[in-house]
Amino acid sequence: MPQSVTSIVKTVDFILKTPALASVLVPVSKVFTELSGYRKIGLRFDDLIAEETPIMQKAISRLPASESYARNFRIITAHQCTLSHQLLPLSKQVKPEEDVPYLIPYILEAEAEAAEKKELDEMVVVSKK
Repeated sequence: MPQSVTSIVKTVDFILKTPALASVLVPVSKVFTELSGYRKIGLRFDDLIAEETPIMQKAISRLPASESYARNFRIITAHQCTLSHQLLPLSKQVKPEEDVPYLIPYILEAEAEAAEKKELDEMVVVSKK
């Protein structure tokens, strides 16, 4: 069973609050992010999250129009870079300070709604006689 974004966010919060873990894992994650290369083709981290699940579809549909357009443009640009085997010029690559989560809040909201709906759907009503 795939992990929910909520559980991942809780794990990250725990790691960041624990100085020993943070001192080891944060530098490793920065190196991994740099080596992954998605920023060099114009993508942000949230653009990499698979969008085939109903929760992701709901989260993407809730994006503001400007953010949705920017996301689609980044994905199309990345496809073009991949097809042409080229990287973007340094001026157009995504900088680390620009790579902020824009979709995660919407995913967390959609997951909370799905969990609440599941809880309500599975609720058993017991009548007292």
